[in-house]
Amino acid sequence: MRVSIGQDSHRFETQKTDKKCILGGVAFDTAPAFEANSDGDVVIHAVVNAISGITCRNILGKRADEMCQAGITDSREYLKEAMKDMAECGFRPVHLSITIEGKRPAISPKVEEMRISLGEQMGMSANCVGITATTGEGLTDFGRGLGVSVFCILTAEEIGE
Repeated sequence: MRVSIGQDSHRFETQKTDKKCILGGVAFDTAPAFEANSDGDVVIHAVVNAISGITCRNILGKRADEMCQAGITDSREYLKEAMKDMAECGFRPVHLSITIEGKRPAISPKVEEMRISLGEQMGMSANCVGITATTGEGLTDFGRGLGVSVFCILTAEEIGE
């Protein structure tokens, strides 16, 4: 077994754009898009970083930047790359716990959709994906509505022969 922590955060766009606010592969219409060269999906970015902690192979950074330059800005594609790395390293995910901090968008109405989306993308049951959300009582810029921060813990097991 291996356990890893992933984190990411992004500010919201201050200018109106055609981009959508995406979290965990799910679109939210109640908040602006994130400032990012990709779709800025901070949930998936945190998960990808956690996978990199399992595999010791970074996706976000050079690899993701190259994908963005090639026009691939959907964060689910970064997750696919990370999942390939995990399989190559002989591991599979067994549980994912995510905590989201932000004043907006309201997360609760779409928690189940996000759990299903992430479970499908990672080859796990939605019952193995836990998601909680907090405003942090407005103590940070995230809790004041300027962006979103995500931490996650990923548990992976070695794939048997």
